[in-house]
Formats: sequence, structure tokens, C-alpha cells
Amino acid sequence: MEIRLEYYLIISTIMLFAGIYGFITRRNLLAVLISVELMLNSVDINFAAFNRYLFPDAMEGFFFALFAIGVSAAETAVAIAITINIYRNIRNIQVHHLDTMKH
Repeated sequence: MEIRLEYYLIISTIMLFAGIYGFITRRNLLAVLISVELMLNSVDINFAAFNRYLFPDAMEGFFFALFAIGVSAAETAVAIAITINIYRNIRNIQVHHLDTMKH
């Protein structure tokens, strides 16, 4: 039994909206970063699912997903380094306290 494309799209949509909700509502920088990663992972599911169902003999979707995972890992490393520097400066990683960095 093969899983239908709609099921992958439903899971991907749920992950995307959960990421958007977390990005908008969270106050902690690490929680915001996790929400962005959740959105990027939903895109990776779409790449792989559309590649499998539309072009089953091709590998472009999987390569795009691997490239997106690599970019996501680099983005995470930079974001965590920035978060550590913010914590060292103001001893807090809450989003609403970041305006103290302006002074």
C-alpha cells in the first residue's frame, strides 16, 4: 500500500502552520529558531514528496531537500552563535528585551 501525496501535504501544512504560530507567539529566541526549523523541514517534506510522485525516476527533489537541510544547519549555527553573544551581553534571550541592545 502506497501513501498518497495528500497525506504528505497535510503533514507538511500542519508543520508549516505550527512553525508560523510558534514564530509569531514565542518570546524566547531559541523557541523562535526551532519554529523556523520546523517551517524549513515542512518544505523539505514537500520537495521529497513532489519528487517522488511527479518524477519518480529523478532525484532533483531529494537533492533540493539535502541542500535545504545544509542551508538550515548553517543558519542554525549562525543563529545559535548570535543568541550566545546576545546572552553574554544582556543575560537574557527574551525577544522583548532585545531593544536594550540599541543603547
